[in-house]
Amino acid sequence: MTGPDLICIGAIAGSFGVSGEVRLKSFCSEPTDIATYGPLFTEDGSRQFHITLTRPVSGGLGARIEGVRTKEQADALRGTSLHVPRDRLPSLPDDEFYHADLIGLAAHDPGGALIGKVIAIYNHGAGDILEISTNRHKSALLLPFTTAIVPNVDLAAGRIVVNLPEDSDE
Repeated sequence: MTGPDLICIGAIAGSFGVSGEVRLKSFCSEPTDIATYGPLFTEDGSRQFHITLTRPVSGGLGARIEGVRTKEQADALRGTSLHVPRDRLPSLPDDEFYHADLIGLAAHDPGGALIGKVIAIYNHGAGDILEISTNRHKSALLLPFTTAIVPNVDLAAGRIVVNLPEDSDE
């Protein structure tokens, strides 16, 4: 199990305490849902983790991972991203998208001209920001993922329509 069939839903941020508990950072809209998807996998699918949430902790969730009993074992997992098979994720309403589905989409202006490609999505707490690589500008574009800026997402066609703000032509 590898590649596009796995979607990242969290990461191990480090150890918590001395008995093998870890601090998880959940990327789920409801953070505790990370424990409901069954075993989680490394990005390459080579390892799986059975987790049990223990308590909220600063910066995430405390959890136990089956087979991890010491602080050293937990520390060794720090930075490990946690993935789940796509078919275990719930279906989304028409106006919501998984980040993994948006990355790689071609970005076109309303007239159909190619602007670039979505290369990343960020969320620092104030909403999603799309990073679009482009040859039209000196650097990548960072645009809010709102219906005013991105009025159309067509996953089947592999494209989005982007209304560029007036000052983005520099």
